[in-house]
Amino acid sequence: MERNYVTVDVTIGKLLDEKKYKTLKDILSTMNAYDIAMLLEDMHDSKIQLLFRMLPKELAADVFVEMDEDTQEFLIKGFSDAELKDVVDELSADDAVDIIEEMPANVVKRILRQADPETRKQINELLKYPDDCAGSIMTTEFVSLRPDMTVEEAIKRIRRTGVDKETIYTCYVVGKDSKLIGITTIKDLLLSEEDEVISSLMETNVISVGTLDDQELVAQTIKNYDFLALPVVDTEGRLVGIVTVDDAVDVMIEETTEDIQKMAAIGSSDKPYPKVGIFETLWQRVPWLLLLMISSTFTGIIIAGYEERLAGSLILTAFIPMLMGTGGNAGSQSSVTVIRSLSLEEIEFKDILWVIFKECRVSILAGIILGVVNFGKILLVDGWMLQNEEITAGIALVVSLTLVVTIIVAKIIGCSLPMIAKTMKLDPAVMASPFITTIVDVVSLLVYFWIASSILNI
Repeated sequence: MERNYVTVDVTIGKLLDEKKYKTLKDILSTMNAYDIAMLLEDMHDSKIQLLFRMLPKELAADVFVEMDEDTQEFLIKGFSDAELKDVVDELSADDAVDIIEEMPANVVKRILRQADPETRKQINELLKYPDDCAGSIMTTEFVSLRPDMTVEEAIKRIRRTGVDKETIYTCYVVGKDSKLIGITTIKDLLLSEEDEVISSLMETNVISVGTLDDQELVAQTIKNYDFLALPVVDTEGRLVGIVTVDDAVDVMIEETTEDIQKMAAIGSSDKPYPKVGIFETLWQRVPWLLLLMISSTFTGIIIAGYEERLAGSLILTAFIPMLMGTGGNAGSQSSVTVIRSLSLEEIEFKDILWVIFKECRVSILAGIILGVVNFGKILLVDGWMLQNEEITAGIALVVSLTLVVTIIVAKIIGCSLPMIAKTMKLDPAVMASPFITTIVDVVSLLVYFWIASSILNI
């Protein structure tokens, strides 16, 4: 695939140099909007404007939507008012909102100034909704039918108005005051008699979401029911928009990226990595690093508190990194699994006791296996093969018992903290690896020194 892009890039560049513009137009008109956008983003600035102007209006708008915000801003600055109006007129309302939200104020004013009154009204309505809710990602461009229409009348309406709609496959039936009462599809209409009434065809058990519902819930609903589009209603049940599957995919990617960033203790960003500057990247990471650095000082305090006892058996300090690392890894395994299950709505807070019980059983078995292997490894490798006289059966027992307890505690903490965070209206991803590792480090050290004091009498 990459080689194909390179070949096209070279071909386009060569045709540009040779000023074969008619051939270029023919080639571009056969290409997919996404492919053209990727091609233009790799072009030199002086060529982007020229190539974009060769595109037909509708294709140009589709390409514009697929571009990154920097390229979009560059093109807008070079557009005449007429060119900008052509692009804006072809954009769907939700795509226009997505672009506007990323643009500087002066560019936003220019876009709104060129939009027709109806489009401007739709954009302003969508901008009123809070970020990350259904209203902010929906489009107001959908096909609506009346229940008393015949199939013939419905098809005529779709032909007349459908060209500007986001999708025409699913049609929404609305009653008085635009309240959603049913849905039907183009397939149903085409396979029915022309004089059949829509009310006899429509499905009345309609699944919908509210304008203020979280966008992640919207995306999950579309996934669960395999919808191409999901209707959005206001508090009075009136149909105000739809969320299409392509928007749901964008939400899933955005939410997954945000979770991964939080789980790695990185500030969230909606920009791709190559577009994020050094200082912005620094600001995303340093606060978390400072917080985790300060919280990690607890481990230093604990070690300092047992310094005199450690002096009696210094070999114990050699196993601290292994215990802390294994505990952190065990906790991370549980937390990542639970966080993913929470996001997929496979489990809820009411399942916390069942989850803890399951993780306890897993951790006991895992702890025993690792403890036995570690006991043999310490005696055979650290003691006999490396001929370390400080290694004794007592040392091996202390380390192995600590390992078992640490794994059990780590998995309980790892599975319970994300679920508790969910009930507190916090993002469970915040309770992932860094925080859990810090807590487990403290617990493992306390357990380690307590077991060592009890068995070795230090």
